[in-house]
Amino acid sequence: MSEWLSREEALERLKVRPQTLYAYVSRGRIGMRPDESDPRRSQYRADDIAALATRRARGRSPSAIAESAIAWGEPSIVTAISTVLHGRLIYRGQDAVALSKAATLEETAAVLWASPEPVAFKAPSSEAPHPVGRASAFAQLAMLAGHGRPSLGRSAASLCTEAARTVGALAQSLGAEAGTAPVHKRLAQGWSVDDAGAEAIRCALVLLADHELNASTFAARVAASTGASPAACLLAGLATLSGPRHGGAGEAVMQLAEDAAAHGADAAIRRWLGHDRPLPAFGHPLYPDGDPRATALLEVIPVDETLQQLQKAAMAAVGAQPNIDFALAALTRGLGLPRDAPFQLFALGRSVGWAAHMVEQIISGSIIRPRGRYEGRVTQADLAVFPNRARYATGVVANC
Repeated sequence: MSEWLSREEALERLKVRPQTLYAYVSRGRIGMRPDESDPRRSQYRADDIAALATRRARGRSPSAIAESAIAWGEPSIVTAISTVLHGRLIYRGQDAVALSKAATLEETAAVLWASPEPVAFKAPSSEAPHPVGRASAFAQLAMLAGHGRPSLGRSAASLCTEAARTVGALAQSLGAEAGTAPVHKRLAQGWSVDDAGAEAIRCALVLLADHELNASTFAARVAASTGASPAACLLAGLATLSGPRHGGAGEAVMQLAEDAAAHGADAAIRRWLGHDRPLPAFGHPLYPDGDPRATALLEVIPVDETLQQLQKAAMAAVGAQPNIDFALAALTRGLGLPRDAPFQLFALGRSVGWAAHMVEQIISGSIIRPRGRYEGRVTQADLAVFPNRARYATGVVANC
């Protein structure tokens, strides 16, 4: 549960005057609620205060601000697509968990893409059998990227139309059957899953559709800022997603579950922590009170005994709640899906968010090109010309 502080405690931790504290509250930077024991007094959210105190401690130099924005820092790119606010995931003003109760991925795409028209993910027709899975997804997007038109200068409607075809091709490469049904039903058909399982897959895809400026979305936006084709932008996102510290974490969770089944949950967690490996499937920096995506998905799927014991052991060992990776492992094990299903569901769901950010980035007309703070060796001649080592000439090649 969130910790709440009194006014005096908040002022002490921030080292500010009351007027400054109230200004932070009015701007939405610190959550506030009435004190349950005395409604005339207020309490302030400790997590928000800790985050503000950290930012103040980093200093306000341009280099400190820029560096702190890279890893869980201050928001650095303006977006109207999604955000995480006080433990809730928001898609263009709508609660993602509420949306996942009934919406399809196509309907979620219409929300995230701000599309006035319904979205359909049509797969290209193919008479011959085709390989499916992670490798096929990479190959499909690479092929489309190699033949795709640049996105620069195109309208949002044109980009969304091509993005829908690209997502449809990606879905087919991950095992979705051809047809006009919603993609979760076609994916369930390809995986031989019943209607109840299809509903769980639908819920997962909607919850995974976007997550503000995560690593893969940032990669897709960087590609879009260069004018790359929609398929190339999605390929950049997919490549980044595959890393074990992002969507590739599903493999570690499946391995942890297998270790727990073979050796017991407590022993499995001790082995992971004993090898100095971060424990997958539990905790998330943006959700100190628990990942709402995991809570929503776990409500609609069975959780086997192994994962139940693993959840109890993890809470005892590290005090962390399950995150979306845990829920995807439960979904995969409960429905008997392919072992790589967590990554495949992640890739298909998040492709909708990548497309939304691709369009937003192109329409903004800006390029994403940060500078590196060089700390390597320099010659005496360089020091003579640039004694402060902080002045660099820029010109028309600055984006190279």
